[in-house]
Amino acid sequence: MERNAELGDFLRTRRARLNPAEAGLPPGAGVRRVPGLRREEVARLAGVSTDYYTRLEQGRHPRVSEAVLDSVARALLLSDDERDHLFDLVRHRVTRSRPRRPERVQRVRPDVHQLLDTLNGAVPAFVANHRQDVLASNPLARALIVDWDALPYRERNFARYVLLDPAARRLYRNWDEVAEIVVADLRLEAGRHRDDALLNELIGEAAVEVPEFGTWWDSHRVAQCVHGTQHFDHPVVGEFTLHHETLSFPADPGQSVCLYSAEPGSASAQALSLLASWSAPTRDAHALKETHDTP
Repeated sequence: MERNAELGDFLRTRRARLNPAEAGLPPGAGVRRVPGLRREEVARLAGVSTDYYTRLEQGRHPRVSEAVLDSVARALLLSDDERDHLFDLVRHRVTRSRPRRPERVQRVRPDVHQLLDTLNGAVPAFVANHRQDVLASNPLARALIVDWDALPYRERNFARYVLLDPAARRLYRNWDEVAEIVVADLRLEAGRHRDDALLNELIGEAAVEVPEFGTWWDSHRVAQCVHGTQHFDHPVVGEFTLHHETLSFPADPGQSVCLYSAEPGSASAQALSLLASWSAPTRDAHALKETHDTP
């Protein structure tokens, strides 16, 4: 029987991070030979036999009910993202024989482009897909991070920029934190889109080129880049801090917009305003050119 090694690795790492107290168990007697919970403890918490859970963790159980997966997720105190990832790893074994549908070309709706333009001057914003391909951005976002439009099409990807472009290590003062959550997001999406060749290519390239990647990937951390704090050392306006929020578009599955904001009245808000002023001439010149080019 072919084993689901990734499922087993994921369960082992989640089990290893828990201690009995966190799981609501007594400490037990004797010295623990492995970190975290024992298999029999997870099995007891999930309401399954030790043999059943052992085979599951070894990737030797081809069919698992949703009820059992829910029980295992609760026993291991999985987050919502981790629970989804667990289900994705199991579903892949069941659905992988189905014919793969060709991926549709993703386009950003005109109304979303208008939203980005409206936010420009105050809020850096860009739209990305599940691979973190940047599908659209406003000028302030390009001034803040990188000019996506000037990059070759293949390189217009936020994860690729953060992990593979040396400029990102200089731009983000907390690069390790930003890069680690980017890898966690890639891990999550890799479970959902196992046959995405471009996503797998990006992961493979990062595994070769980024020294820290292997440690982060092997931790099996999964999480979405939905919000957080990023500390910048920008070549134009210097050091400042922004909060980012990622919002999904219900009408456009797989697309989301990342928005950056500064605390009102703070030095970071002043820096962001200065960056907006610095980037404005390019924007105005582009608009002026369009006016002159219009017959």
